[in-house]
Amino acid sequence: MDDFSPSNLKTILHSKRANMYYLEYCRVMQKDGRVLYLTEAKNENQYFNIPIANTTVLLLGNGTSITQAAMRMLAQAGVLVGFSGGGGTPLYMGNNIEWLTPQSEYRPTEYLQGWMSFWFDDKKRLAVAKQFQQARIEYLNKIWNKDRSLKSEGFTTQNNSIETALTRFNERMLVATKQSELLLTEAQLTKALYKFAANITKAEGFTRQHTSTDLANDFLNHGNYLAYGLAASCLWVLGIPHGFAVMHGKTRRGALVFDIADLIKDAIVLPWAFICAQENATEQEFRQQILQAFTDNKALDFMFDQVKKVALQTEHKTGENQ
Repeated sequence: MDDFSPSNLKTILHSKRANMYYLEYCRVMQKDGRVLYLTEAKNENQYFNIPIANTTVLLLGNGTSITQAAMRMLAQAGVLVGFSGGGGTPLYMGNNIEWLTPQSEYRPTEYLQGWMSFWFDDKKRLAVAKQFQQARIEYLNKIWNKDRSLKSEGFTTQNNSIETALTRFNERMLVATKQSELLLTEAQLTKALYKFAANITKAEGFTRQHTSTDLANDFLNHGNYLAYGLAASCLWVLGIPHGFAVMHGKTRRGALVFDIADLIKDAIVLPWAFICAQENATEQEFRQQILQAFTDNKALDFMFDQVKKVALQTEHKTGENQ
């Protein structure tokens, strides 16, 4: 590490990096040119290496601390660092994870400039929101119909109730004239997906509650926040501020993060939350399953592709052409 420089840590693109780490009850520090985390054991302290060049997001949960030297190296490697509550979720529901974004270099400008070329036009912004919704459904169809593990659990779009819900969603989405109508249509589809998932995993009496303590709701909350981490990382790398949402509202804090996370939540987080709840999995087992599913299904790649596609469109369709 004598020849250490920031450029040495950026050879792996963020969309190709493999890891999102959640740490708790440890101290993150720099030692011998590496970033390590220290845990206390009965007989002796233990050090574990963090491969920062291949890490996208580092979440620091309960009982964690980090040194200035470690933050400097993480910033140089382009790792997104966040402080969260237990299990990777905020301490208080409704609060966002507070992200520390590295500022050791300038962000690219072409994606933000492309985003601004349509964002102030209501019709064009609505057209982009519809484009994201179409991509979301295409991704859902792709994952549910190719993932053998999900298919073996009964998650497939080749089901009468799902086909009906998707058809209805597509019809209503195409004729929506404002974001509020699109949000309502999205909520109706999500409700249908929850009902389908609850039926095939025998989660009787399931109701979506963000403050509930049942496993399915807990895992949905947990998985959604992991998806928000991927979305935040994608937007940070491309230099697009979180406030320029296309669907969740121009005044909601971090709303564009929610827009981008929605691209993958139904396809990956929703089914695995119900499956892991049915199997009575632990929080750690669920987290490992979700992160592996993100990697296997190239969720971060998909986010990058969709955001870059929108930002670099030379001509954005209006709502009348959609």
